Amino acid sequence: MSALLDPMTFRGGASSRNRIVLAAMTNGQSNDDGTLGEDELRWLDMRAAGGFGIVTTCAAHVSKDGQGWAGELGIYDDRHVPGLKRLADLMHKRGALVFAQIFHGGLRADKNLIGGLPWSASAAEGICRASDEQDIRRVIADFAAAARRAREAGMDGVEIHGAHGYLITQFLSTVENRRTDGWGGALEGRARLAREVLRAARDAAPAPFVVGMRLSPEDFGNAKGLDLDENLQVARWLCEDGADFLHLSIWEALKNTAKRPDEHALTAFRRAVPDGVRLFAAGKIWTRSEGEKALALGADAVALGRSAIANPDWPLQVKDPRWSPRLPPLTKEELVARGLSPLFVEYMRRWKGFVAG
Repeated sequence: MSALLDPMTFRGGASSRNRIVLAAMTNGQSNDDGTLGEDELRWLDMRAAGGFGIVTTCAAHVSKDGQGWAGELGIYDDRHVPGLKRLADLMHKRGALVFAQIFHGGLRADKNLIGGLPWSASAAEGICRASDEQDIRRVIADFAAAARRAREAGMDGVEIHGAHGYLITQFLSTVENRRTDGWGGALEGRARLAREVLRAARDAAPAPFVVGMRLSPEDFGNAKGLDLDENLQVARWLCEDGADFLHLSIWEALKNTAKRPDEHALTAFRRAVPDGVRLFAAGKIWTRSEGEKALALGADAVALGRSAIANPDWPLQVKDPRWSPRLPPLTKEELVARGLSPLFVEYMRRWKGFVAG
């Protein structure tokens, strides 16, 4: 039996049936008011039925001014709780834990959707304004309220999105955070938002509710101005602040770091954080062998994105070591049969070679 199929327990006591996580993915399948859409429910249900131990929602904005795209799941208002409860109940019937990924877009929020100029750590002409103390304190409270709502809905945890160039990453960045007050400057100031958000979420939703954060270990794509060694220190601090897991968004999960090409991020982070804190690894994991290699490097679980789109029952199939996953390209009809709405299928055309035709 593969180690991927072993149960996994978090330090607060929650337990997953295996070490295979459905990663949060943008899909635009929720309603205009942020309530859970039927297409989103169907998509997640197929993955829970397919054996995923933990199902993570798409990114859900904690503040109305943090919305990044149309059709985004919301968790900024109590009216979102009934849909989240419906989701949690269904996931539990399937035997899966369910986490809400909670985030704020910062400068990547859509000004047309939020009705004004986005805000971030520092101003960028025509893109965003600099936040004031009131903005920052409000968003920390919003993250805490989101964690409370997830818990009230019966969900099992939250993944705070601190990766991919969204608000928390913008504060961590040496490029996008040019502040000279207590929320910028040296790493301690730039990491302050991440730490206070995690502490607030932890206080709002005590164990066994699971609280963790997704991090980009180094510069990649929209995550700019990040340093590996700084993020190792951020990881240590987050563990002190109560993180149950850290999710490393590596993009190529088996590739070594850019800063130290002879070292893998998973090995470095495993060495940096306590044994009880779980590490998730994401990035082009398609096969059982690749997942097992990620575990050997230091991960406790693997988070699947595109491979979970193409293979909704990946966890059930990897029980057979001879199984080969379905690889892209897939036709629109194949993707719809795998639980994607036509809107989600069109979004996947952004990934070169994923959708046939």
